[in-house]
This record gives sequence, C-alpha cells and structure tokens, in this order.
Amino acid sequence: MKIELLSPAKDALCGIEAINHGADAVYIGAPKFSARMAAANSISDIEGLIKHAHKYYAKVYVALNTILSDAELDETQKIIQQLYDIGTDALIIQDMGITQLDLPPIALHASTQMDNRTVEKVQFLEKAGFEQVVLARELSFSKIKEIADQTDVKLEAFVHGALCVSYSGQCYLSQATCGRSANRGNCAQLCRLPYSLTDADGKVLVRDKHLLSLQDFNLSEHLEKMINAGVSSLKIEGRLKDMNYVKNTTAYYRQILDKILEGSIHQKASSGHCTYTFIPNAEKSFHRGGCSYFTEGRQKGITAFDTPKSTGERIGTVRTSKGNALSINCLKAINNGDGLCYFDPSHKLIGFKVNRAEGQTIFPAERISIQPGTEVFRNFDHEFEKLLSKKSADRKIKTSVHICDKEKTLLITATDEDGISVQLTPDFPLTELAQNKEKALDQMTSQFKKSGNTIFEVNEVKIETKDAYFIPASIMAEWRRDLLERLEAERENKRPQNRQAFPTTGHPFVSTELDYRANIHNHLAEEFYKQHGVTHIEPSFEKEPRTQVALMTCKHCLRFSLGFCPKQKESKQTPKEPLFLIGDKGQKYQLRFDCLRCEMQLIK
Repeated sequence: MKIELLSPAKDALCGIEAINHGADAVYIGAPKFSARMAAANSISDIEGLIKHAHKYYAKVYVALNTILSDAELDETQKIIQQLYDIGTDALIIQDMGITQLDLPPIALHASTQMDNRTVEKVQFLEKAGFEQVVLARELSFSKIKEIADQTDVKLEAFVHGALCVSYSGQCYLSQATCGRSANRGNCAQLCRLPYSLTDADGKVLVRDKHLLSLQDFNLSEHLEKMINAGVSSLKIEGRLKDMNYVKNTTAYYRQILDKILEGSIHQKASSGHCTYTFIPNAEKSFHRGGCSYFTEGRQKGITAFDTPKSTGERIGTVRTSKGNALSINCLKAINNGDGLCYFDPSHKLIGFKVNRAEGQTIFPAERISIQPGTEVFRNFDHEFEKLLSKKSADRKIKTSVHICDKEKTLLITATDEDGISVQLTPDFPLTELAQNKEKALDQMTSQFKKSGNTIFEVNEVKIETKDAYFIPASIMAEWRRDLLERLEAERENKRPQNRQAFPTTGHPFVSTELDYRANIHNHLAEEFYKQHGVTHIEPSFEKEPRTQVALMTCKHCLRFSLGFCPKQKESKQTPKEPLFLIGDKGQKYQLRFDCLRCEMQLIK
C-alpha cells in the first residue's frame, strides 16, 4: 500500500512549500464553493501548484466541498471542467448533486463533511464510485480497521491539527445563531467562544470557560497504528494556517513517516527526499496542546477549556519576578523577540514579548508580575520563525548516470529512483585521448554529478568506456543539462494518471429516510438519493431553518469531561437537568445527552 502524507494549502505558495517539505499530496480550495471561504484560489494559481507537484509525482486535490444551491450548479460544473483541464488529481466534495453534473473523468473524494463514520456509509460511497473517503475524526483505531477490513476504497484520516467539536457536516450552530453556514464555508467558529454551564434551576456550574473548545489533534506518535488500521492517506489540518505552519508540520510528519516506511511493506506515495535547514518541531507551530482524541477510546484530557489560543511549547517555571526581570528555570534557550505566555491565577492566558534574554533571566517588553512556580510557554520562537521565513527545504529525486561507448561516440543514460530512464547520444566524435586518464574520468564524474537547481540529485555516475577522452567541461555541462531536461520531460510523459468517469449507480443508500442532517440543498442531490432508494427527503437546515433540533452532535461530552457522567460516577454532585450553555451575549443552548451512543447535542 502506498502511504500518502497530505498537507493543507491556503494558497498556491503554501502548497508549493508543502511539496518542497515532503508532502505526497496537497489539498487546496477551489475558486469558489470550498468549505473554507477565506481560502479560495484562482485557476491559474492552482495550475502552478499542480505543475510543481507533478514533477515529484505528488498530487493536488481541490476542495469543492460546500453544499450548493440550484443557482450555483452551472458555475460549479464550469469550475470542475477548468480544474480537470489543468490536471487536478481529484475533487473533494460534500454535495452529491455534483455527481449528477456532466463531469469530466476526474476522481472524486468524499469529504469528511459527509459524516463518514460507519462501515455501511463507506461501503455505499465506494460502490457509488468515490476513489477516496475522508473518515470522521471521532473514530477509534479499531473502528477504522473495521471499516478498512470491509471495504477496498482508499481511506483518508486526519492525524494533526484543529478539531471541530461537532461531527463534521453536522454543525448548524453558526447558521442558526448568525446566519453563517459551516456547510457553505462560512463558519463563525462559535465553538471557540466562552460559555457558562448552568443547571435547570439556573445555578452556574462553570463560569466563562471555552466549554466547546478542544485541544488540537496530534497522532505523531501513533502513525503506525493509523496505517495498520488501514488508512493510506494521513491528513494534516490547516487550510487557514500560515506558510510556516505548513512547512514545519509537513517536515515534522515527513521525517516520522519516512522512519516508519523504512523496511516496511508500505511505500511512499511520491518521489524525492527532503533536506531541511531547521529541525522540525510541531510544538513550535500553532497548537492548543495535543491529544489523540477518540482513537484509543474515550479519555480525559482532550479539552481546551481555558483558552482557544495557541499555547506553544513549555519553557519552564518562574523562579522570581522582580522589577522588569523574570528569572525562569528554563528547559530551552529563550531568544530576543520570543513570544511567551502563562496562565494567571484565574486561568486567563497572558502573553508578552521578550525584549532581551540573558540566559535564564528575561526582560519583557512591558512590566509584568508573575507568581513564582508559574509555568511559562513559548508560542512564538523568533529564531525558528526567522529560519522558516527563508528557503528552508530542498527536495531532490535520486538519479544515476551510466556512460559507455557507442561506436565513435558515447551513450549516456540517466535513470531516476522510479526507474524512468532516458538516453543521450551526443554528436561529438571521440578522436582525442586524454593525456591523464584518471583525471579525465574524475572530471567526467564530477560534471555529471552536478544537478544545480534541477529536481534531481545524481548519486552515482558509472563510466564504462574503453578509453578516457578529452572532452571540454563546457560540452559535458551541455550534455548534463540536456540529459536532465529529457529526464524531467519523460517523467511527465510517464506520470501515472487516474482518469475515470464517475459511474451512474442505483444501489440502496443506508437509509430510506433523510432529514436536514443529510444537507440536501439542491434538486440534483435530491435526485441522487432518490436514485438510491431514499423515499423521504428533507431539505437542508440552510434552506429551511428549524427550531428544537440538534445544532451540534458531538462525541465530546461535558458530563464526562466535568465528572458528571452517570456511568463514571466520579463526582458526588448530580446537577439538575436539563443543563444549558449560556453565551456572553445571552445565547442559550440546551444540552441533550444520548448515553446509548455516548454523544452530546446542542439544542437552541
């Protein structure tokens, strides 16, 4: 099985750097109708990214994963044709109406917005013609393996980045509260705001905490488990993250994955190897802690109640705080310009900038007072960011060159790590023997080992000629450039492509009735489900708003996280239900608990 490291790109430049830092594939937003409205990209920019990625046999997937209105279908079809024409490898979609358009033969991936968390759902999508299915983040390793064992479709799963508290595609909080639909790419991220938790009598159980905010995902220590469960595409979240996040996080996972693949039965999904000017470290990029979520079952420590902001890496604890100086028991060196932070006694995150650092004594840019023993974190490493702001990686494809006699000239062959080969027979008669054979052969080896700014790295030059000839260095340099240009062109000629038309199918869907949570927003999506045996179809929440329905369905459960779970019985306190979340602007949501499914819902 080929294992793919899939990186995010908010724009083409981020995507190019993701490839340079080791991504096997990149996902990027379409010009319109992407689930991240703020990360749209032009066709020409995406084309530039595709050309760069394809040099390394890496792929580009374009996210077109909002639900669409009837008025948007024609424009969507035009965009898809343009994306096909520039060589897009696959489209990531949520709306089944897209499958009913007049599509070119382009692969379709089922977005995690489709809520792909059961064997039956993934089996249905495979039979429908999807090449790859993006699984729900909430699945355990055992559940993923169960799905993989009963399907053949390629499975994609998140391994790093921000976690949505609701099942993806099942969140209507933003739409219901402020008219901004997450399924239309315009989520207001209300889950990151502070809320108070009250009981049925209005008693405040928790005040002003980020009760729906989760830590970030980090499976860097569990990639092998994910692969063994049957996942072939390991996905990093972050289409709204900056370029340095993409560079660092991609490189970090690339190094871990390469070690796993060494001696494994699995293969890397693209060509080339990377070298870096920095030491990748995921803690140095935006993160809210790091958890394995539900991959190993329900457990404590997945929440970020105190802050939704990045806390960064732990630096040490405060020894003394006097005047404008802090003495810290530092675990790591602190630099001028670093950004540090700490939690004050009320658990509020406070940040400050380092004006000057002298060993374990730092001088903040403004006067602050911190209690001794307080933990300090670094959420901005000035020197690290400076390294990443420059060229920070090279990606090269290993290549060997073989040179032998052919009649009265030479036959020069270049073969890359994928076994792709080209030959060059120069129009240059070998008439003059070299005066110093050893020196001439060394010079030929040296000339053909150079690869300059090409995508190749020549690791071996094998010379098997009867004699050593006098050949000017400038002539050999021309041959080398011609040879590598031919090899790059031949790689493109032989690049594997998957161009299959999406089939028309009629196998039964997993249910004959669909409510608003199926997100059916146009007549073509409705037709698709009718073709697959669905007899009762409700329109989307965006099309027909509803009251007294679930605005979120979450695997995260506040009763469990706060010790109120009736199954766990950790707390002697039994709050009088129903429980409510109260926002700072008076928003009120009732919490409904489904202990059978171990889920929590928010009801407005």
